[in-house]
Amino acid sequence: MKFPFPRRPRVPVIMFRGIIAARPNAISLAAYQGAIERGINAAKRCKHLILAIESPGGSPVQSDLIGALLRRRADEAGIKIIAVIGDVGASGGYWLACAADEIRANPMSIVGSIGVIGGGFGFADFIARWGIERRVYTAGGNKSRLDPFRPERPEDVAFTQTLLDDIHAQFKNWVRTRRGARLQGGDELFDGSYMLGTKALELGLIDRLGDVDATVKDIAGPKARAMSIEPKRPRGLFRLLSRSAIEAALDIADERHFVPLLK
Repeated sequence: MKFPFPRRPRVPVIMFRGIIAARPNAISLAAYQGAIERGINAAKRCKHLILAIESPGGSPVQSDLIGALLRRRADEAGIKIIAVIGDVGASGGYWLACAADEIRANPMSIVGSIGVIGGGFGFADFIARWGIERRVYTAGGNKSRLDPFRPERPEDVAFTQTLLDDIHAQFKNWVRTRRGARLQGGDELFDGSYMLGTKALELGLIDRLGDVDATVKDIAGPKARAMSIEPKRPRGLFRLLSRSAIEAALDIADERHFVPLLK
């Protein structure tokens, strides 16, 4: 059967939008594994897969898990991945971009921020002023490390800095491994600073300037269009709750524990 009009080529584009975290409505391996598999399968025809990235970062674990899966599946299928950063592809978002064989961005995109951050609040003086007594029972001398309701201990600060430095070292190794000789600079690339796409191009953090539409046409011609792929959203009662309310509650929970973040 002949169609009256020729079919337009389609290039799969996986949409990575939001914070990277192991929780609902965020970028995580659990949420995106199915989308990645669909994207890889769809890319087998044109041998290209685009990652449209809009993320300021988040969990180093989820960033690593997703990046590793993308590389593994692309290598197995013989597919080239091109990451396109929109408004922001920083920290964990840039980690995801480095899973690609090529990175593009807008001249004004926020790129980089290759660093790790963590912290919280200290309430020891506050509860003492109001006569509140803190009672914690543990087995293990450091089980309550970084307890916000007691004075900060120098050994806890040293422990935390070592943890951050170790994660940072893995982040730097990932970027160096993926970008290789394209990087134009020394340790200043890894001080946590972020920059515009034009500067990122000069320093080799990205390969060229561009957007998703132009990249689609570069791959499959002027008549090609993007085939957007996103994770399936949850159904039922949880879906009826406001996203902002859910995220606010989870943000409060996160503040109660020290969690290193790529953001």
